[in-house]
Formats: sequence, structure tokens, C-alpha cells
Amino acid sequence: MQLDQPPSAAHTTAPSGSARIDAGDLGYQKDLRKRHLRMIAIGGSIGTGLFLGASGRMALAGPSLAIVYIVCGVFTFMVVRALGELVMYRPSSGAFVSYAREFLGERGAYSVGWLYFLNWSTTLVADITAVALYVHYWSFFVPVPQWVLALIALAVVVGLNVVSVKLFGELEFWFALVKVGTIIVFMLVAIGFIVTGTDIGGHTPGLSTITDNGGIFPRGLAPMLTIALGVVFAFGGTEMIGVAAGESDNPRAVVPKAVNSIMWRIVLFYAGSVVLFTLLLPWTAYSAGESPFVTVMSRIGVPHAGDVMNLVVLTAAMSSLNAGLYATGRTLRSMAVAGTAPRFAARMNRRGVPYGGILITSVVGIAGVVLNLVVPQKAFEIVLNLAGLGIVGTWASIMICHWIFVRRAERGDYARPEFRLPYAPVLNVLTLGFLAAVVVLMFFDAEVGRITLVVFLGVVAAMVAGWYRVRGRLNSGVLTPADSMEGKSAL
Repeated sequence: MQLDQPPSAAHTTAPSGSARIDAGDLGYQKDLRKRHLRMIAIGGSIGTGLFLGASGRMALAGPSLAIVYIVCGVFTFMVVRALGELVMYRPSSGAFVSYAREFLGERGAYSVGWLYFLNWSTTLVADITAVALYVHYWSFFVPVPQWVLALIALAVVVGLNVVSVKLFGELEFWFALVKVGTIIVFMLVAIGFIVTGTDIGGHTPGLSTITDNGGIFPRGLAPMLTIALGVVFAFGGTEMIGVAAGESDNPRAVVPKAVNSIMWRIVLFYAGSVVLFTLLLPWTAYSAGESPFVTVMSRIGVPHAGDVMNLVVLTAAMSSLNAGLYATGRTLRSMAVAGTAPRFAARMNRRGVPYGGILITSVVGIAGVVLNLVVPQKAFEIVLNLAGLGIVGTWASIMICHWIFVRRAERGDYARPEFRLPYAPVLNVLTLGFLAAVVVLMFFDAEVGRITLVVFLGVVAAMVAGWYRVRGRLNSGVLTPADSMEGKSAL
């Protein structure tokens, strides 16, 4: 697959007179720099799904989790590559909602927007749950109820998120730097133990750790297939580059490189980490309640290694929480301007932060705090699959919008940028088929998957009812020719 170079400005817009601007993009300050966007792209692909979720999935599928990461990673790259092409055509803070508005109509934008909100609002619950679990690692905090810790985490990140987009960018830059640096150090330490054969908690690392414990598929192929949705959830956040591009000072210069680097990061960080985990300790040593990084570092005998690693994964969860509030705030504002979300979501402060949408999302976070109060042991798993369905819906919309964009470009309505998804629409069809298969496989997971599908049907019913409620107050002028928007102020 050939990776294209960044396009010139002449190839990044539609033919004269057909370029569009979304009214929901007005009012933002372009304060995100190249380094922010690059690290947001990296941080978006490394989050709670790896630092906490990997342990539970490894406990189900063993070493075969690495294969699932690679397969899902390939399709994730296709989705982000297609999104990258749409960003090069027209950067927008509304991202998928804005593209759906242009290529699928307002009904499509409504559906995509609320699915993405479902994704990140439920992820928000998972993240504050993860933070509370991480903090309970230290005995000093064990007496503090899990719901109290979750509430504190939510309050801190909401406060930071509403200050300015520049502060968000700086936080994500350093969060991502810590995550990447830690994984690299972990990998070097792990390789050192494997090469030297140094004992870890009574186990000698190496291939025998896999072969003596059931091999690559210790529970057969079925668990490997049913965890696919959880892996998709782990990769949720890679599409964040599309949202952040709308507040970048020069998105077309950085998006291609950021997108193209996603594939190797997934293979190295996700699949590579799982391989090392299963070479260091038997797959049965990992449990859903503890980060696999903490499990390993706690057993290598280095003083306070587990404490340091737990602090790092705590940072990763806070990063994901921070990014979720950022994304939903922008998504809800794009919808509110069109009339398909509460008007309060359209409000911005003087620094160009859509605080209305952020605060609405935080209300869902409060529901997550209640979940931690009622079922603290199951809160993380309950919301993971629901968030995964939101991601599947969002990614499917990206591929459909891109498909329509390509078809219209072929008949001369648009000019495709040089940075594009190759072999379209073949890869669009393959990716949509993969996403459909992931949802179908959920049916075979009787413990969690089927329950999630039933709950999701309730969500769909609520969305349908909501559409009939808001369709009479749509703002049909939300997407207009760029020249007609010149001089207009933010809403």
C-alpha cells in the first residue's frame, strides 16, 4: 500500500463554488500546533483499552489477542486513512458529524453525532472507573469508596477541559509522551528479561511460557472472535485526529504523517505488548481488575516498579477522559448549531471552548459515578461493549461518507486530494463488512454481547424518537458555501 505525500493546497478543496463550511466550526481558536496534533494522534491510539482492557481480554483469549489486535488494526488504519482524506478536503471540528451532514444529510449527521456521543460518553464512564481502580492499587486509598475517586477524577478533568483548547493540547501532548515513553521502557525491560532468561515471579520467560500454557489458542478460536468488539473499543480514539484537525493552525501539513504512523503504532504497541506479556508470564496470570503492565512490573522485583507503572496507567486513563470530553464537546456543538442537540451545547466561552457540550457529557459521567456506587466490580465491563458499538457506528459512517465523496469526485463534483485511501471503494466495502461481522459476533457472547445488543436496541429506539422530536427545528443553512460565510461571527 503506497503512502502518499501531503497534498498541495491546490488539491485540497473541491472545485470552485462547491467548497463548504460548517457553521458549527465558527468561533474556534486555531491554537493546536503540529506537535499537539501529532501527539493527540499517538495518544488517541494508546489508551485505557491497552492499559486496562488488555488484561481482561488476554484472560479470555490468551496470546491470540495479538492476532486480533493486528487484524483490527488493519481495518482501523483504513478508517483513519479515509478520514484523513476527508480532513484534507475540508478540516472541521465537527468532523464525522459535519461530513455526514454533507454526504448523508441532516438525518445522517444526527445519527452519527449521537452514536459518537454514545461512544465517548460511555467511554467516559469506563475511564473514571479505570481511574478509581488504579487509585485503589495503593492501600492508602482503599478506604475511599470507588465512586468518590471517580467523581474527583471527573471534576478535575472537566475543570481543565473548559479552560482553553491550548491547555487541552498541552495536556494531551505530555500525557501521550508519558504513555509512549513508558511502553518503550517496558518493552526494553521485557526484552532484557526474555533474552537473559531472568526469573519473574517463579516463571522463566520465553516461548515455553506460551507453549506450556495451551499455546497461542489456549481456549480455541471462539474467544478470539468474540473479543473483537473489545479490541475495536481499544482503538477508539484514533479518529480523534479528525476532530482536532478543525482547531489546528495547519492541519494539512501534519494529518498525513499522523495518519500514516497509526499502523505501525498499533502493531508495535498493542500486538508487541501482548506478545511480551505472554512471553514474560503465563496468560492466566493476568486478570481484568489490574493493568497487565502493573502485573508484570509488580513481579520483576524492582522496588516500587508496580507503583510507578500504576501511576503511568493512571495518567493514560486521565488522558482518555480528557480526550473524550474534548471530542464530545465539539460534536455536540456541531449538532446543536444544526438544531439536533440541546441549544445549551452550542455555547462557547471567550476562549473558544464549547463548554455547553462538555458539561452535558459530564452529566453522563455522573451516571458513571452512580454505576461505580451500585456495581463497582462490573462497571468497566458493562460500558465497554456499548462504547464499542458507538465506535463501530462512527467508523461505518466515515467509510460511507468517504465512499460517497469518491463517487462524486469521479463524476467531477469534487477534486480528491493527493492524500487518499487507495483502492476505494473496494477497501470501503471490506471495512464495512468487517464492522458488520464484529456486531454479528457479539450475538455469540451470551454473557455480555447479547445483553449489550438488547440495550443498544433501546438506544436506537430513543434515537428514532429523538429525530421525530427535533426534525421540525433543523437549521438548513448550517452547511453553506464558504464565500457566503465570510464575515459571519460565531453563533
